[in-house]
Amino acid sequence: MARRIWAKAMKNKYGADERSQMLKYHIQTSGRSLHAQEIDFNDIRTTLQALYAIYDNCNSLHTNAYDEAITTPTEGSVRRAMAIQLIINKELGLAKNENPLQGSFIIEELTNLVEEAVLSEFDSLTERGGVLGAMETMYQRGKIQEESLYYETLKHTGEFPIIGVNTFLSSTGSPTVLPKEVIRSTEEEKEFQIQMLERLHKGNEDKRPAFIKELQQAAIHNHNMFEKLMEASKYCSLGEITYALFEVGGQYRRNM
Repeated sequence: MARRIWAKAMKNKYGADERSQMLKYHIQTSGRSLHAQEIDFNDIRTTLQALYAIYDNCNSLHTNAYDEAITTPTEGSVRRAMAIQLIINKELGLAKNENPLQGSFIIEELTNLVEEAVLSEFDSLTERGGVLGAMETMYQRGKIQEESLYYETLKHTGEFPIIGVNTFLSSTGSPTVLPKEVIRSTEEEKEFQIQMLERLHKGNEDKRPAFIKELQQAAIHNHNMFEKLMEASKYCSLGEITYALFEVGGQYRRNM
């Protein structure tokens, strides 16, 4: 579907040549589908999503680790996530077919419906002055918030069943793993990071203001900021860079 939409947009809107109409794309499985309750079930969800992606012949794929719902993944959970892809590609025979779902009524129908919805969304963006124009009115952010609220509403009412979260709970109540239970950094590691930050601040007191000023000016005048960011990061912490940009561009506040 993504390739079909891309090819049509490039050909009909931009008059691109045949090579430009070919799309390579990457897929990441859904972070929203990961839940802190019954986190082992997340691997099942990710496996099914990976099937969609591989059957669609994506060029690359990231499968989420089951514990990414609550923390940075462990080496073991990453290996399991990688195993999902390997097992589908190396063991599941159907995946060896270039397009095993081609001709299926439901797949073709869903493809048409999603394509129609995407093209309609393109029209909505165009009416608002394109992607940048729509961003000025926070159109994209508003749509994301609306969809998030809708999803959370269905989850909490139970209209959208999620196994182990709002339905088919275990006899133990499908306990939720809390982030504090899986924090892995030691006190020594925390202290080391704090000391590193203090040394960065102390060692670059005289250089920092100039780089911050250049970065802010690039942001104000809508210049390419990448080079300025690369230089500023040599002498400034992430927090300093962030707050410097807040000073000239404002800080996002979610409105409901």
